Amino acid sequence: MAENNYDAYKQAYEALKSTFNPTSFAPEKWAAAAREAGMKYVIFTTKHHDGFCMFDTKETRYKITDRECPFSTNPRSNVTKEIFEAFRKEGFWTGAYFSKPDWNMDAYWWKKFPVADRNCNYQISKYPDMWQKYVDFTHNQINELMTDYGKIDILWLDGGWVRKTSDEEVKGYLNEVYEGVRYSRNPQNQDIDIERLALNARKKQPGLIVVDRACPGPYQNYLTPEQHIPAEGLPYPWETCMTMAGSWSHVPGDVYKPTGDILRKLVDIVSKGGNYLLNIGPRPDGEWDDTAYQRLKEIGAWLNVNGEAIYKTRMYEVYGEGEQVRYTRSADGKSVYVFVMDSSKSEVALEKLTISDSATPVILGNAEPILWKKANKGLVFSLTESQKKAANNILVIKVPQNAKK
Repeated sequence: MAENNYDAYKQAYEALKSTFNPTSFAPEKWAAAAREAGMKYVIFTTKHHDGFCMFDTKETRYKITDRECPFSTNPRSNVTKEIFEAFRKEGFWTGAYFSKPDWNMDAYWWKKFPVADRNCNYQISKYPDMWQKYVDFTHNQINELMTDYGKIDILWLDGGWVRKTSDEEVKGYLNEVYEGVRYSRNPQNQDIDIERLALNARKKQPGLIVVDRACPGPYQNYLTPEQHIPAEGLPYPWETCMTMAGSWSHVPGDVYKPTGDILRKLVDIVSKGGNYLLNIGPRPDGEWDDTAYQRLKEIGAWLNVNGEAIYKTRMYEVYGEGEQVRYTRSADGKSVYVFVMDSSKSEVALEKLTISDSATPVILGNAEPILWKKANKGLVFSLTESQKKAANNILVIKVPQNAKK
């Protein structure tokens, strides 16, 4: 293939549909591993920006269930339905990731014009009928997902540049960067009619949470910073979405984050009031790497001991001290949990935590009493050699508090 030959690249990419055959696909195995890891909800990519649909849509043939895709003959070819059903059986909330831009759909990337960037490649104001076709196409696909796939708890919309904008905002696109990419060579209002889309989705799925990613307004029920953790949390509901390995999709030989690193990120996120959405990319055969399963098993083992400091907790008065200490508190205010991110040290000095003389702190998962004393600034915990041997070098101290209303 000639270098920089976009048309040849696009044809080769879309031809992958004719060889895609994930015969090792077994969502029950995924769901069981995720449950063991202590996860509570799943977000599955039903369609990404490339437009390939992992569900049996009637709006396009660019889908896994089309007869030109080898996997279409498999009784489990409608993988979105299979995944949602498998995870629901394990008690999970289910969420449908859906890309608002669709680079395969002619009404978004019109073949009449060259593609300049990730935006719609024609002037919408000159071709409003063409754009309306795209709006209808998008609404029809969302309607399918909200109608044919059981109880859906979250609609996770991506592609924040597809949104209703003012003239001033459009002008601002000229200098805007989205996810590190300057994308606004063709700045314009890409109004997908999110108001109607969200209203209809919620009619079909009462209680539905709609994530209109990176789009300010009433349809962004929570914010989703990607691949990073806000320095001090955010003043509204949020969730960090982050890869377990290096890439969102599967890459042969990719390097997975160590379990301790994943757990430290979990603690940092929860201490700041957020949720952790951890991505795993399946291989072309439909299976996960063994390393992914091992990471989930190890995460679950740590949470089996320390989960009460994570689940249903609240932010403390401060989220932490320095890099090595994080806090959460119980919902009733009767306990504060101190996460020691490096348990190799014999003493843990804290300045932001108070404790009564009669309190009896404990280390979760360790029955040995913990020694402590008050200091000029706060208090100091002393750890024995046994207490320092925490899983992944992260231990949790539960400190009783006077309940706060």
